[in-house]
Amino acid sequence: MDQRIDGFHDPALCRSLVGAIRERLAGRRLRFMEVCGTHTVAIFRSGIRSVLADVVDHLSGPGCPVCVTHDREVAAFLDLASRPNVTVATFGDLMRVPGPGGRSLKAAQAEGARVKIVYSPADALEWAASHPEEQVVFLGVGFETTAPAVAATLQMAKAREIMNFSVLSMHKLVPPALAALAADPDISLDAFLLPGHVSAIIGTEPYQFLATEHGIPSVVAGFEPVDVLDAIKTLAEMTASGTARVENCYRRVVADAGNPRAMAILHEVFAVTDAPWRGIGVIPRSGLALRPEYAPWDARVVFAVEEQDVPPIPGCRCGEVLKGKLAPDGCPLFGRACTPAAPVGPCMVSTEGSCAAYFKYRVR
Repeated sequence: MDQRIDGFHDPALCRSLVGAIRERLAGRRLRFMEVCGTHTVAIFRSGIRSVLADVVDHLSGPGCPVCVTHDREVAAFLDLASRPNVTVATFGDLMRVPGPGGRSLKAAQAEGARVKIVYSPADALEWAASHPEEQVVFLGVGFETTAPAVAATLQMAKAREIMNFSVLSMHKLVPPALAALAADPDISLDAFLLPGHVSAIIGTEPYQFLATEHGIPSVVAGFEPVDVLDAIKTLAEMTASGTARVENCYRRVVADAGNPRAMAILHEVFAVTDAPWRGIGVIPRSGLALRPEYAPWDARVVFAVEEQDVPPIPGCRCGEVLKGKLAPDGCPLFGRACTPAAPVGPCMVSTEGSCAAYFKYRVR
């Protein structure tokens, strides 16, 4: 096994970092939000949440792409799945996301809709190329991490003139969501643990406003135990000294300038637009829409998709969970009517969802 990877799990180093966090806090409590769903799972799985429970409060934020997909967006892609001659191509974690009336893509598939699980947007494009009689719609869900791959696929579709392929873009941008959370007076935060995957694309500059405008210490972190503990130690140091900066503790993957090539591809295909977020509402300039030159591959244009407001899922409190206002087990449906085997809300569907993580790893 690669010893460099082993080093990020070293028990002695983890114990040392835990001690350093306690020393830096010196009786204070640190209340931070991990933005990324993968961080939520990593913190639970490694035991960090339990080890630091007496000095650190972890809030899970809107970092699960499936979870923040709005009800009206779910209704839109379920409508597409019902169209004749349409094949909906999607990542597997969208299959069980409940929409109006509790219906999901899985249910639509059982009723006869053509729904295909793919591992990449390129797979969906190849399916369209080999099945010209079908209209293949790829569901573009995700943050800055996955959007460049979708953009590159659209470039290929345009270059190859594959006209029976389109994308329903529901992509969202993380920094505007953080701005909305930072400005919310009902959410009291000491710090942000920033997402490693997203930051590998956008770098650290887009987060600087958290420190300069809101005075919130923020750290980009990796996902191994040592990564997370080192980031929490850095947050504790800034909290103790009363300073606020944006620090990069994941330099083996994240460059401060991000990935310029990926960003160039993204901006060539997509334009920034307003977007709805589950639990938060419409956030200005937080989404990605296809540019006019890609209209022939834009499912919203090709199929005249119109998103309409739909009633929220009765009893589901995913919206409050995504804003850090409610712990998952504070929802009356949690672990009762809503479980990973029979999810009522999207936060219980995805492996990155806060509710699914709580259900799997929480101390019962």
